Amino acid sequence: MKVLLTGANGYIGVRLLYELLKEDHEVVCAVRSASRLSVPDEVRSQVEIIEIDFLDLPEENPIPADIDAAYYLIHSMTSSTESFDQMEADSAKNFLSQLAHTSCQQIIYLSGIVNQEVLSKHLLSRKRVEEILTASDIPTTVLRAGIIVGSGSSSFEIIRDLCEKLPIMITPKWVSTKTHPIAIRNVMSFLMGVLGRTESLNNSYDIGGKNVLTYKQMMQQYSENRNLHLMIFTVPIMTPKFSSYWLYFVTSTSYKLARNLVNSMTIEVIARENSLAEDLGIQLYSYKEALDMAFAKIEQNNVASSWKDSMVSGRFKYNINKFKQVPKYGCLRDAQTRVTTDPEQALQRIWSIGGRNGYYYADFLWKMRGYLDKLFGGVGLRRGRTNQDKIHSGDSLDFWRVLVADKTEKRLLLFAEMRVPGEAWLEFEIDEENVIHQTATFRPRGLWGRLYWYSMLPFHYFIFAGMIKHIANGE
Repeated sequence: MKVLLTGANGYIGVRLLYELLKEDHEVVCAVRSASRLSVPDEVRSQVEIIEIDFLDLPEENPIPADIDAAYYLIHSMTSSTESFDQMEADSAKNFLSQLAHTSCQQIIYLSGIVNQEVLSKHLLSRKRVEEILTASDIPTTVLRAGIIVGSGSSSFEIIRDLCEKLPIMITPKWVSTKTHPIAIRNVMSFLMGVLGRTESLNNSYDIGGKNVLTYKQMMQQYSENRNLHLMIFTVPIMTPKFSSYWLYFVTSTSYKLARNLVNSMTIEVIARENSLAEDLGIQLYSYKEALDMAFAKIEQNNVASSWKDSMVSGRFKYNINKFKQVPKYGCLRDAQTRVTTDPEQALQRIWSIGGRNGYYYADFLWKMRGYLDKLFGGVGLRRGRTNQDKIHSGDSLDFWRVLVADKTEKRLLLFAEMRVPGEAWLEFEIDEENVIHQTATFRPRGLWGRLYWYSMLPFHYFIFAGMIKHIANGE
């Protein structure tokens, strides 16, 4: 089948892409920026990539007319705390208008479980999108999921951060809310299982794992899995805004995502029973089994995708192709060179920079910069990196976005998504004479931009010199 995959650079989208290719489907990836599709080059060569923003449609529709089915995996929850519901509705309507000229016979939408009379703004928005899609002339299949547990999922990473960082927690009363977690592996099985299935057309299904748990129980079971000692004290009064800031500063989530999640955490999200898992022959996993599978992938350094690599986790939401060409004029630079006697090891150190490995010199200063960035609403160092020794164009790397990762050309180009009064690049390249070129480029925005750069010069002197020395010699 020829399948349109929207949201292809998101957490679910990247994983679903691999599953579709395994089944020899012809895949068209619809993304806002092709440069941010975080997959290896060999995967890119197997798919067709089209650039389209369903909130700002192009004059000419890029979607091929011979599409057989389409996955709708778009949401705007991390883009806004106020207007994301209208953005999601507009996006769904535009998606249908672009799909109208195709031969699409099925839309598959991954929604949220919406069984309570009173719903959060986030869940109401998911329900509204569902209504928009199912009202179209194209047969639609809706899968409704709650908490998705897997290596790199936002829910898993939030719980992981809380339990690993806080042995004693003062928590709001929403930790007693019941939810229905589901393993990412099960989600993939459902998404693939309903594709082209006649019985699933114009039907909606709740999907959940084996267990119904409270958020508190999920954290307790996580701590047991990791042999952590966790004490949780619940207080009756903690405003949603304070809860959001609490999640934002302690975990890897963004504030907008934290705010929208907190508003939904007061709503019970429990799947209604149906026979879909049995009909498709899917073995449902427990929460503990989902945790075991997640950590197996993490320990193997084989995390297929992370929500942090998606466009919504960064500062720049739209096409950043224009930043691939590092400007030469009106910029301030710190350029360092050093000869290496082992270019392969030096390249590997470049490819492993950031995350748990840090920046090889004066790491406490990088951490301080990350804390300051987060304090002012930036991404900080919270995102880390999805894999410690693999990196692709489009990946997030701490407070950077990877623009170019070409191991053949021995070049890595990073663009800053931290909050700075200007635009910043960090580039590494090893030439044919085994000389490492490390260049930090900053294009200041007005007087404040220049003052920022010059105030950082004393730190740059030590940081950049020490970093290239370690990259070259491993010292």
